[in-house]
Amino acid sequence: MKALPKEAILSIIAETPFTPKAERILYRGRSILVVMPCWNEEGKVGPGVSAVPRDLVDTVCVVNNGSSDRTAEEAKAAGATVIAHPINQGAGGGIRSGLFYGRKNGFDLLAVLAGDNQDDPEDLRHVADKLIDENLDYVQGSRWMKDGQRINMTTSRKALTWIYSFLFAKFFGVPISDATNGFRLFKAEILDDKRIDLWQDWLLAYELEPYLLIKTCKLGYKVGQAPVKKIYHNDMQDNTKMVPFKSWWSILRPLFFLKFGIKK
Repeated sequence: MKALPKEAILSIIAETPFTPKAERILYRGRSILVVMPCWNEEGKVGPGVSAVPRDLVDTVCVVNNGSSDRTAEEAKAAGATVIAHPINQGAGGGIRSGLFYGRKNGFDLLAVLAGDNQDDPEDLRHVADKLIDENLDYVQGSRWMKDGQRINMTTSRKALTWIYSFLFAKFFGVPISDATNGFRLFKAEILDDKRIDLWQDWLLAYELEPYLLIKTCKLGYKVGQAPVKKIYHNDMQDNTKMVPFKSWWSILRPLFFLKFGIKK
């Protein structure tokens, strides 16, 4: 995977249209942007975008990671704003572009949902309520909390989430029950913290999401969790686009790199 220069990514972000602040939908006084990273998700991204509650979320930003199918066209038809990467920048690179698009354009809260329609966007409502009511900085979605759901989840995924969350609690002292879950909502201002560097090339694959959670916990931000649903499609049970062992290490290594100071 070849990382595009930061300047090239920022240029693409700057050229992507956005809703002016005065015209945005607000939920309890906050504007919310949903980021969906996608690589060849035709047939899944459209339903995912359409399911996002638009009385809650102003903009759904699909980051098209150099797809060879009709992901971009389907996302636009469903009402998404599309950031177009000319080549695949990995799951982490896709999320990063969407997050910085949101921060550059002044959104208050940033959410990340799966681009393959595995999350239930309606969960965003109670997740946003928790963040606002408890004055949190970051809320992590959990399949394992009471009222959380995991549909068609494979045994290998269950094992990885258990092991990871156990290590996360041991290493960083924060009892997050589902630390590998990609569903999250947080205050956009977190991205302004110079101690959090999402532009490191080692974060391009699956490392960026655990990196962001670990850093927010280590730096003392107010982090909570809320129950969410995860739906694994019947035709994607074998780890979807994840490659066993290689992708698992991609998720696991931020734990060790940040615990032992190998990376910043």
